[in-house]
Parts: sequence; C-alpha cells; structure tokens
Amino acid sequence: MNKEPLILITNDDGVEAEGLRELTKSLDGLGELVVFAPDGPRSGMSGAITAMVPITCTLLRRDEKRTVYSCTGTPVDCVKLAVNEILDRQPDLLVSGANHGGNQAVCVHYSGTMGAVMEGCILGIPSLGVSLADYTPGSDFSETSRLGRKVAGLVLEEGLPRGTYLNLNVPNRPHVRGIAPCRQADGRWIREFNRTENPEGKPYYWLAGEFMTLDPAGENHDIQRLEEGYASLVPGRIDVTDYAFLDALRQWDLRPEPIPVEG
Repeated sequence: MNKEPLILITNDDGVEAEGLRELTKSLDGLGELVVFAPDGPRSGMSGAITAMVPITCTLLRRDEKRTVYSCTGTPVDCVKLAVNEILDRQPDLLVSGANHGGNQAVCVHYSGTMGAVMEGCILGIPSLGVSLADYTPGSDFSETSRLGRKVAGLVLEEGLPRGTYLNLNVPNRPHVRGIAPCRQADGRWIREFNRTENPEGKPYYWLAGEFMTLDPAGENHDIQRLEEGYASLVPGRIDVTDYAFLDALRQWDLRPEPIPVEG
C-alpha cells in the first residue's frame, strides 16, 4: 500500500498554465501528485458545474513524479470527477492554483480556482487555493510556488477543521516579507464594464472595473497585507450562515399572513 499522501492539484487557468506547472514542481516530495485540470482557461467559473452535456478526461502523461489529466469541464467538475471516478483513494490534500491573478477580498466568490477549493472542502478534503496577486504577462511564480509549498506542507502536518479551507494570495515581488494570517477585505467592484458599439451601432460590453475597498486603512485584511509585501492567508468556511444575525432574525414577526376568506 502506498503510504505517501495523495495530493490532487487543479486550477482554472488550464492544464498547461505556467502557474500550475510551477506550483506542481514545488510540491515534489510532499506526496503522490495527481494533476486534474481543465483543458483550457475557466476563469470566473466559481462553483459552476456541467449538467447538460457529458464531460471527458484524458491522461496526458504519467511518470514517477506525477500523473496529469486534462478535463473538458469546469474546475469543480475536475474535482468531482477525479474524486468520484478516477482516483483510487481520497486525496489527503487538494491544492488549486497557482492562479495568475489575485483572489483576495470578494474575488473568492467569482474564482474558479477557489470554486475548486470549496468543492474539495465539501468533499472532506483539506483544501488550499494559491494565487499570484498580479496579472502581468510573464509574471514570476517562484515566490508563489515556494510559499504554496510551505502552506501545503503545514496543512498535511496540522490538518484543517472540517468545513474550513485556506486562501493564499502572494504579492508579485522577489522577496515576500512573510505569510500573514488575516481576514478577507470588505469591498466591491465598480465601473465593471467597458461599453463599445459594433458597426451597426449595437452596444456590447467588456468586463473591466476596479476594486473599491470599503475597509479603513490599517485593518488586518488581505488587501492591506498584500500592499505591505506579505502573502495573505485567509481561512474560509463552507457554512455561510450569519450566526451573529440569526438570533435577531428569530425576533422578526415571521408568522404567515392570514388567508383571505372568499365570499
């Protein structure tokens, strides 16, 4: 029996993405590595699944270090298919990334990278998302991969509470100051589309926008820590119940309205 930890690796940038390749190399030696990733970019897929058409997977290569599959589905499809049909045992760790672009603040809700992480967490697998907080072409993933390996190794050693996952974002700089546990920043996207027109004058829209932070300066959140040169590490939960508001909600008058009597 293979006693090595089984590590499932996926992403939303596609199976041939540089971030996935560099992060996978950095995880060598931590366990048995199985890459199961989309066959092309799936950014912004969040928790999307493929329901109306079949999906397929293809074994691309296998050697003594790793096994690599591509899949026609979404990042969440990749996790579901790998765990339910392809792997011979439950992974000890799921790592998603390294994403080319940050998944800090509310971006976690849109991200295919983090959608895969949440799916792994739902399936009971300790799960970690890793992202380089920079979209520049030709970005250097070395620090992101180094710190991703560090946190992955600690998750294998320490474990995670059931229903909790980790979101690691790394700034694009040669020497990151450290890893800072923190909370998710409060904010939202504004001016989210660029409008233009086709030759017939019909408008169409390109997704764009800028992020507006609603937190005051100096708070311990992921955007602040990234600006200070740290990698941010945010624990998230699958259970999104607002327990602080639950008692107040019970005080609302939620009794049904009386049914009118006809006639």
